[in-house]
Amino acid sequence: MTAQPMLDKRRPDDPEWRARVARAFSRAAPHYRERALAQQAMGETLLDRLPARADRVLDLGCGPGAMTADLARRYGDACRVTGLDLAPGMLEEARRRHPMGIRWLVGDANALPLATASHDLVVSNLAIQWCPDLDAVMAELYRVLRPGCRALINTLGPGTLAEVHQAWSLPERPAALLGFRDAGAHRLAGHRAGFRGVTLEQRTERFHYPDLAAVMASIKGVGAQVARRGARLSRADVARAARCFEALRTPAGLPVSYRLLTLTLER
Repeated sequence: MTAQPMLDKRRPDDPEWRARVARAFSRAAPHYRERALAQQAMGETLLDRLPARADRVLDLGCGPGAMTADLARRYGDACRVTGLDLAPGMLEEARRRHPMGIRWLVGDANALPLATASHDLVVSNLAIQWCPDLDAVMAELYRVLRPGCRALINTLGPGTLAEVHQAWSLPERPAALLGFRDAGAHRLAGHRAGFRGVTLEQRTERFHYPDLAAVMASIKGVGAQVARRGARLSRADVARAARCFEALRTPAGLPVSYRLLTLTLER
């Protein structure tokens, strides 16, 4: 038997949700950088949009700190860079890998432990889809940014992991994928928070893997799964999923799609 390798659904009123996410990502921290190739590739889109100057920068959902370190190098010693993550294990790895003058904070995007109007740039790559309350996240981004400053956000929309959902779903038991929010929900939340400018670009990014084990390692290996308590799969379930995924094979390998939403929020 094997634990169900799917993403569990968020519930805004679930007091255990954030703790479960934090544990999953903390467990993944030691191997995250080696297995997060898709996440790193998508993060490059944010680096291309950075302003020329910044004095106080927040990397929201920083993981093991690779992008945070890139930001620190780009803006130099005069810039105060903070990496914030919900998972303590990720921050332990970040401190080990990047022993430089970066401030590492454990924190929740719904209630940032930062002063109001304290930052002129927030960057976040593939983190806020894990936050149940999008309005609260947008309100916090607005609060911590200085007037005239911006946030650059990558998140995921419906259609993400469509192949994974198809392969693991049964007629009587759909795969428990995260409920990804669409572009309209993000635009609306940004405007409700007070941002004067909300622009959003969306596209599908597709990555390929040699087999089902590699597909699932790309998801589970970065902590992006929170199995339901007691959810178990038999070997027959795994074999059936492998057959379903094989029907999707392309010359490049087994496809995994991400619907990438890139937001620019102007305070």
